[in-house]
Amino acid sequence: MKNRINLKLRLLFLAALLLITASFNGLMSAPAKQQYFEIKIYRISDKSQESRVDAYLKDAYLPALHRAGIAKVAVFKPIEKDTAFGKLVYVFIPYKSIDQFLQLADVLGKDQVYAQAGKEFLDAPYNNPPFVRYESILLKAFTHMPQFRVPSFTTPAAERIYELRSYESATEAKAAKKIKMFNEGGEIGIFEKVGANAVFYAQVLMGSQKPRLMYLTTYADMKSHDSCWAAFGNSPEWKTVSALEEYKNSTSKTKAFLCHPTDYSDF
Repeated sequence: MKNRINLKLRLLFLAALLLITASFNGLMSAPAKQQYFEIKIYRISDKSQESRVDAYLKDAYLPALHRAGIAKVAVFKPIEKDTAFGKLVYVFIPYKSIDQFLQLADVLGKDQVYAQAGKEFLDAPYNNPPFVRYESILLKAFTHMPQFRVPSFTTPAAERIYELRSYESATEAKAAKKIKMFNEGGEIGIFEKVGANAVFYAQVLMGSQKPRLMYLTTYADMKSHDSCWAAFGNSPEWKTVSALEEYKNSTSKTKAFLCHPTDYSDF
């Protein structure tokens, strides 16, 4: 009888120990890994090139990325009022790891379906190219938003506004201050509060105009875009953090690009 009681006590003790361990592991679990992103910017000269880029992305490139394990890719273009309208096509590609980014060229090189579907674009004659040039920017997500998010809207793609922003800094130290302002300084939280529907915030690792950061916020339409930015500018939290001496002159040039997602974009 005594042995049976001791056995029950030992089992109860073991169960309690396992519960405590599980709880501790949950509390101490590592934060989400920071994703890497690529932004490809195709520069085009006319409607013919735009159509060829669209056909390639829609029928060859995006399906190949999906087969490679990249489920959601965004494609967007400058709004009609922008001077860049009809001249640029943006492609946002999220990677699970830096290895996935580094291995993508090999993966696509072995994809015969992609090679066939994209043949007209990939093997275009030198005197009739499908684009002028393209730029590729590699980014790493901020710690306070380590994973990208897919926005959800009911409005037509032609009405949605995707705002890609680029913040350049005079020095690496100033760039680090601006990144800190987004993370520990709470700027990301202010965007969340006003409903800016951010897709990502990230540091540019490779690309032109460094040091800089980029981020993408999205809106159901232009009215909600304007409303969110008004709320952001009038936010007491923004007024407080932007007045801090620590973050003064952390950016030297800001660029904003207003776009619409294409009808074949994944989001």
